[in-house]
This record gives sequence, C-alpha cells and structure tokens, in this order.
Amino acid sequence: MTNFVMVAGAWLGAWAWDEVTPALREAGHDVHPLTLSGLAEKKDLPAGQQTHVEDIVGHVERHDLRDVVLVGHSYSGIPIGQAAERIGGRLRRVVFVDSNIPVDGEAFVSGIGGDHVRRELAANNGSWPPLPPDEYAGQELTDEQIQRILTEGTPHPGASLTEPAVLERPLGELPATYVKCLLDGTEPMPAVAEVLKSEHWELVDMDTGHWPMFSRPRELAQVLVEAAAQD
Repeated sequence: MTNFVMVAGAWLGAWAWDEVTPALREAGHDVHPLTLSGLAEKKDLPAGQQTHVEDIVGHVERHDLRDVVLVGHSYSGIPIGQAAERIGGRLRRVVFVDSNIPVDGEAFVSGIGGDHVRRELAANNGSWPPLPPDEYAGQELTDEQIQRILTEGTPHPGASLTEPAVLERPLGELPATYVKCLLDGTEPMPAVAEVLKSEHWELVDMDTGHWPMFSRPRELAQVLVEAAAQD
C-alpha cells in the first residue's frame, strides 16, 4: 500500500483532490490530501514557503508514513520537492503535476510571470488573489468547476511565493514523475526540462488543462498509481 500525500497549487486546499482520492483508495492505497497553512480552512495561519515544507514533512512524520508518494500541483511542486529530500527513506516517489519545481536559492516569483505576481502582492496586502474567471478558459473546466475554484479558493500567502527554496542536493537525484498538462503549454518550463534529463525522472503527458484534478480526476489517479509502481 502506497501513502499518497497530495498538495494542490495556489489558492486551493485539500478539497481540490475530492474527485481523485476515491479512485486511489479503490486501488488499495491510502490518501492524505493536505491543506497548507494560510489557505482554505487554515487561511488564518501565517505562512511562508518553509512553513509549507514543514506542513508536509510534519504530516508524514506525525503519521509515521512509509512508502510515501508526494504529489505537488502547480505552486506546490516547490515545497513538495524540498520536503521529498527531507523525509529520507520514507519516500517512494515524487509526482509533480504541471508544477513549478524548487531551484535552490530561487523563489516562485523568480520564474516566468514573477513580475506580475509581485504587482498582485503589492496591490493586495501581500496576498495573491485567485485568478479572474477568464483565466480558466481553454483548460477543459466546466463553469461549475471554475465557480468552485473561485468561491472556495482563498488568497495565497505572499511570503511563500517570495521566499527562496532550499535544497541540500540536486533535485534530479530524487525518483520523480513530471506530469505535463498539454492544454497549458506543450513544453515543460526550462528548469523542468533540464532536470528531466536525469535518469531518475520520467515525463508523462496528459491531454488536459492545468487543473487535471478537476478536468480528468480518474485519469490523473491512474497516472499516480502507475507512477507509484515505478521502481
């Protein structure tokens, strides 16, 4: 039995995995969807990026989880990637779902679109508000799914976007699967393309948008099961 520890991207809480978790449990796995500090039901907690790393590591250690597959979507690839090296022998694999990845010494806002995010933080008291409705067009989401993201999503804590990642060893040494969602661009971002050269990483394409937990939940669950089965 694999323990899937799953963290959705900016603005989202554990609720984002509601349609994925049943298929994983049907396959005989244990599932731990997490809400990071500062989001959803934890929206009142102060949080930076290292807080989010500790949220993940702390959950794994408190529950004494073994054979762990860490799953990070979008922003959450950054804390998931750092947490992966900190849980040591408990880790089975990391799955990055159309996500950013940690680069030692660099922050989320160091990447593509960082200037826009900085402006949003400055205009919103240090928080990043959910995207406006038209930004979800062309991502294979229904109107109801978009509305749920907008109504249940919460502003993302800015410190988690501006603090640098801290890695103790090259990310390419971790056993990992990168899931590229093709409606959000057919090519991985440059940092991802570079680490995909590692023999420990595999690339899986999904013909859907950036939020596959909503648009293709059962297909995503199957991808996760297959990733967990990798040696």
